[in-house]
Amino acid sequence: MAALRYAGLDDTDSEDELPLGWEQRTTKDGWVYYANHTEEKTQWEHPKTGKRKRIAGDLPYGWEQETDENGQVYFVDHINKRTTYLDPRLAFTVDDNPTKPTTRQRYDGSTTAMEILEGRDLTGKVVVVTGANSGIAF
Repeated sequence: MAALRYAGLDDTDSEDELPLGWEQRTTKDGWVYYANHTEEKTQWEHPKTGKRKRIAGDLPYGWEQETDENGQVYFVDHINKRTTYLDPRLAFTVDDNPTKPTTRQRYDGSTTAMEILEGRDLTGKVVVVTGANSGIAF
């Protein structure tokens, strides 16, 4: 296992495996986010897959969600009489990626540039919108 890491390879074939120093957490309303303890920042997208996730379904039988004095959500397992800050539903998350238009999607002459660019991640990109029906370049 250590040899694989030394070689720059993961020791698992799971794409959902988090890199070293990362933690998966949930919000009160069931959205999953990721904490990078190395860089001390959080993000909504999985660091490897780029997918957004949310919790699917209710808490298991015998579990309850509570909030501590600091506003942190924790979970009570009444059957085994224990508490945890780890959401027991994390094993049952579902992808929540909005569908984005593909680059091959066709638009008619009345489609605006804003409609075409809506939902696209343009971070670090320059977009050139030309007049009439000439086109859009990324």
